[in-house]
Amino acid sequence: MGKVKDDQLGQVFGHDIRKAGVDFPTTAAKGGPSTARCFVLVTPDAQRTMLTYLGACIELTPDDVDETVIANSEVTYLEGYLYDPPLAKRAFLKAADAAHKAGRLVSLSLSDPFCVDRHRAAFLELVSGHVDILFANEAELTSLYQTTDFDEAVRQVRGHAQVAAVTRGAKGSVVVTADDVHVIAAESGIKVVDTTGAGDLYAAGFLYGFTQGRDLATCAMLGGIAAGEVISHVGARPERPLAQLAAEKLGPHHSVQTA
Repeated sequence: MGKVKDDQLGQVFGHDIRKAGVDFPTTAAKGGPSTARCFVLVTPDAQRTMLTYLGACIELTPDDVDETVIANSEVTYLEGYLYDPPLAKRAFLKAADAAHKAGRLVSLSLSDPFCVDRHRAAFLELVSGHVDILFANEAELTSLYQTTDFDEAVRQVRGHAQVAAVTRGAKGSVVVTADDVHVIAAESGIKVVDTTGAGDLYAAGFLYGFTQGRDLATCAMLGGIAAGEVISHVGARPERPLAQLAAEKLGPHHSVQTA
């Protein structure tokens, strides 16, 4: 649902995402800000600093929400980075309402502790009232609940989102529901080169498993496999086919289909 402008970068983005097999029907904007871009500075310890220009993304409005597309989607994924403009907030709520009216689910990525700091009250309202599956890393979750105690943050989120999938870097991830907590180890044997895209790839793997009816522990493992691949090299696009990699890691009883 993110917007691009009808400029060179927007055309490249549209071409690449469609070539990857993603349905991207969003009409490019003719005017307004140029297509978004992000410069990522990666240090030798694999950490990164992101210099982001949201560009055309800030023009996201409720009019861009296609309720038919949402009704046909098992899970709608909301990206916290886009929550700043007032019209984007309305677009989020419209998308969540459309999903729930159609009996579908809503997921939210908290995106960054700075996003949480800016929108804590609104995010808490979103998580408790509109979100079924929450994605966050440890820093984002503890920031959301204003605590330095991870276990306390887990306790609080259990009363809000139906499912919370929380990444913890080298400690793996934790999946929290009202009744259970699943602790999943990080992928072993991976040399971390660049952490750019790790959270997004984790969410992608998790949601693939979830929409295929896998149990939550397997969903988290799929998320970890996808994230583990992308942090093993520079750049946020996988260099190995994720379906093949998941099949190798999970074994013959966990076949993974390509799109």
